[in-house]
Amino acid sequence: MRYRVVRALAGGVVMLGVSGLLGACGALGGNSGQVCTDTKKAFQQYITQVRSVPAAEPAQWGQATQRLATRLDALAKEADDGALKKALQAESQRLRAAASTVGTGDASQLSAVMNDTPARIGKACA
Repeated sequence: MRYRVVRALAGGVVMLGVSGLLGACGALGGNSGQVCTDTKKAFQQYITQVRSVPAAEPAQWGQATQRLATRLDALAKEADDGALKKALQAESQRLRAAASTVGTGDASQLSAVMNDTPARIGKACA
């Protein structure tokens, strides 16, 4: 489970940058550029955390995923842009749902969330 999900997570963070999450930061109004930058950092920190979690301890994956969801909620509250706020809130909800299943050892939902996140958040940051 671990290596497949870590590859998906790492690929997702790379795609966050490629999809325009950081590339459009200067073009966005208000604080959206900073929120997008902070979002990318939150995902990078998450990847660092889950890389250190043993595959045999899925509850720790669930906890780390819950913390990421909480961070996205906080970023959504900071966002001035309505589309960005909505995208972050939606990803937070999806991560919360995935946290419950990854915590029991089923990484399929988390993998799906991470594969979709770059396009969903990247679109709001572009």
